[in-house]
Amino acid sequence: MPRINDVGGQDGFGPVLEELDEPPFHADWEAHVLAMNRALIGRGLYNLDEFRDAVERTMSHQSSYYENWFRAIQTLLKEKGHV
Repeated sequence: MPRINDVGGQDGFGPVLEELDEPPFHADWEAHVLAMNRALIGRGLYNLDEFRDAVERTMSHQSSYYENWFRAIQTLLKEKGHV
């Protein structure tokens, strides 16, 4: 079974529905998670491939998109000894 971030993607999820009036972030903390991830990658603490792998390893379908991102960031920082 392919992982979610494989170049070919995964089948069976149906079409992506565009929500025309959807805000980019539902809460301020989501924007902070995005900014934190960009900063940590920019500082070289981990790279994009490591981040994608961490998202896949720690993802919970009960969590929101940015909750999964935050969990992945926490995991990487712990694994690499930064916290």
